[in-house]
Amino acid sequence: MTASTYNPHVSANSDTPAVDDLIGSWIGLIGQKFTMANATVIDRGTVVGLNGSSEALKSLSAAGDGSQTPFGICAQTTTATDTEVLVFVHGSFNAREVERHLGTAHTIASIREGLRAKGIYLEWPVRRYPDV
Repeated sequence: MTASTYNPHVSANSDTPAVDDLIGSWIGLIGQKFTMANATVIDRGTVVGLNGSSEALKSLSAAGDGSQTPFGICAQTTTATDTEVLVFVHGSFNAREVERHLGTAHTIASIREGLRAKGIYLEWPVRRYPDV
């Protein structure tokens, strides 16, 4: 991982709790590190899949290596030099934020039930809270 590790409790510039549009609830949030399949950038909030070697990469519905099946949500943006990625494997997430980073031909409707079976819930927010 790069020096800018994900810390869900504070913002980058202070000890003030960070407002987070991706995470729907902090309760039950679980992340797990995975080796990245290739040197590529994966944005925070991107749906990831695992290839046949259990390496993480962006989930694309046309892939044929296993990564076409969504497995989790990327916890932080990676760079081309990162070899590991933190993936949320359980929790509740803002479907609108996830939708912004979906791979080719995936939709929230097409991945919601598969992710729910893994303990990942995609919910449309009722309202947006103001930034702190």
